[in-house]
Amino acid sequence: MAVPLDSEDGPDLAVVEKASILVVDDLPEKLLVFKTVLEELGQELVLVRSGTDALREILQRDFAVILLDVNMPGIDGFETATLIRQHRRCAHTPIIFITSYADEIQAARGYSLGAVDYILSPVVPEILRSKVSVFVSLFLMQRQVRRQADARAEMMAAQAARRVAEENDRRSAFLADASRALGSSLDIEIAMEQLAALLVPRLAPLAVVMASDPELGAGRLRTAIQCPGEARPRLVAASEAALPSDVRATLREAVEGRRRVRLAPQPLAALAAAFAAGPVAPPPLRTGEAVPLLRGERALGAVLVTEAAEGPDPDPGLVDELAARAAAAFENARLYRGLQSAQEELQRASRRKDEFLAMMSHELRNPLAPIHTAVEVIRRVAAPHPKVSWALDIAERQLRQLTRLIEELLDVARISQGKVVLKRETVDLCTVIAHSVETVQPFIDSRRQRLAVTLPRHPVWLAGDAARLTQVICNLLHNAAKYSPEETDIALACSVAPEGIMVYVRDQGIGIDAALLPRIFDLFEQGERGLDRVQGGLGVGLTLARRLTEMHGGRIEAFSEGHNLGSEFRLQLPATAGPAEPGPEPAAASSGSRPQALRVLVVDDNHDAAAGLATVLELEGHSVRTAADGKAALAALAAHRPEVVLLDIGLPVIDGYEVARRMRKTPEGRGLLLIALTGYGQREDRQSAFDAGFDHHFVKPADAQALLACIRQWAIKGAGRSNSNGAASATA
Repeated sequence: MAVPLDSEDGPDLAVVEKASILVVDDLPEKLLVFKTVLEELGQELVLVRSGTDALREILQRDFAVILLDVNMPGIDGFETATLIRQHRRCAHTPIIFITSYADEIQAARGYSLGAVDYILSPVVPEILRSKVSVFVSLFLMQRQVRRQADARAEMMAAQAARRVAEENDRRSAFLADASRALGSSLDIEIAMEQLAALLVPRLAPLAVVMASDPELGAGRLRTAIQCPGEARPRLVAASEAALPSDVRATLREAVEGRRRVRLAPQPLAALAAAFAAGPVAPPPLRTGEAVPLLRGERALGAVLVTEAAEGPDPDPGLVDELAARAAAAFENARLYRGLQSAQEELQRASRRKDEFLAMMSHELRNPLAPIHTAVEVIRRVAAPHPKVSWALDIAERQLRQLTRLIEELLDVARISQGKVVLKRETVDLCTVIAHSVETVQPFIDSRRQRLAVTLPRHPVWLAGDAARLTQVICNLLHNAAKYSPEETDIALACSVAPEGIMVYVRDQGIGIDAALLPRIFDLFEQGERGLDRVQGGLGVGLTLARRLTEMHGGRIEAFSEGHNLGSEFRLQLPATAGPAEPGPEPAAASSGSRPQALRVLVVDDNHDAAAGLATVLELEGHSVRTAADGKAALAALAAHRPEVVLLDIGLPVIDGYEVARRMRKTPEGRGLLLIALTGYGQREDRQSAFDAGFDHHFVKPADAQALLACIRQWAIKGAGRSNSNGAASATA
């Protein structure tokens, strides 16, 4: 027990430690004598009157010395001593027997029980105090020694724990730095250099990092070496062939076996000499170990970590942690390479797709051009007849629709980005619906389906692109017919409501599942969960219908009760006021006059297109010659001296752009009207035509009336004869 004492020197307290002394005697007067004699020692006295009480006390505390009366009723002193020695705490506590008489037999028995002394009663106070004080001092000294030993052990344990904590902090900081360094770049070569720099000289005097995955460049090496006398380690880039055969085999075994492989000491000298520069001595090495870089089931490479001839061995746990982080960095680099390759392939595929669409559009436009001119020739030369006019109207209308579809095919990228340009005018939606029904009716009839159309009796006006609106209605009707069984009913209704124009298309088809309904208008969505994919299609019809509707300021929605319960599409468009009443037509300048006859050169490698266009121009009264290539066109320019040239761009040998530039450089070509006819209709194509010297740019199949009107207007204004630069800004 420690008892604080007051100190006059300040707030510090002097601490005096006390020992416990156990006195056992059945006589109260003797206990009083012992108390009086031993109080001067200043220790803690515990006085009990029986062996039983003594045993109870030794269970609660440690005693410096036990004074034990021999003759006590019940359990005498010897029996009490025997029981005391059985307790581990008091097995070596000094026992002094107190007795009124002594004999040799009794003394021998007491000493056999571990007694340290015998004192005869009555006691001599000085002798008793002297003997007890010796054992008290010894007890306090032993306690102090134990305390110091415990304190020293605690201090050593604390130091060891601190060293472990500091090492763990250094380890964690190193691994954190390693993660940052390895993750700083997705380039595999940089990751390999970072790993080699992390290993040397922190963990090894020489390290080799090898990539084994084909996607990372199998056989690549990065080596770091710290030679004696050099301030910094040296990084060396090499290939697997630069390694000694034994080292190469060890790394390969680690990769293929997916395990650590110990390297024999003999190849290390050759390895160190191979990467030490010039006269610099290589580091002395004891051994090395190859560790595979594993990521899941994939072995990405291996790292060889050497051990210096003198000094501690590398921490295998730290090497394994670093290898795991390096494998993660290598895997990220591999995935990034794969992503880059995929992106490059997608870009190449996109370019090939654009080139294919442009070429296909051009090739599809070429046969449409002669068909269009043939229709125009038939209209001009055929005898007037209602059936002929009806047939020609249908042909022209379907040609225009097919031309617009080809334009959409060419502009798939623009459609997906919502960049389709509308040609707005005031149109009657009833007329648009009638044209749409006429277009889709053959497909509906082929499936023996019945279409019921309900339209208002008066015109329904809106500001929009008639062709694009026809496309929307056609897509909805075609979709309803395609996904409905044969011999079922389809209903189309149009009405005008306060919120705008409403168009409903209902069918009795296979319906739309609830999971698919929110995505039915997504691009390329064909209803894997509800719609029958065997019906075909590209999955762009409904997407295009929605985007064209939104461009007109409307919206389109789909409804269905579920599978085989049919579907309904609701189209809402904003209404507008009808067109103004037409005024009186201006009187013709000369009712019987014919347009001015011009010399025209038609240049096209497609014979049918050139012949058809020449026929239309001749019917207009012009003098026409044709040429099939650029050289013939340049020769005809000098011989025929045309005033108007209709020039195809996609010519063999010399393209139309180059022909136009050469024509503009000649005296004959400076004042003529130069019109481009081409299947390429993108904005950059038109700009290229103007840059080459063309006055106008028509996309095949060109509208014959628009083409003739362009020539007629040029002839009236006389612009061609006064145009010296050969570049106008009008387009068609």
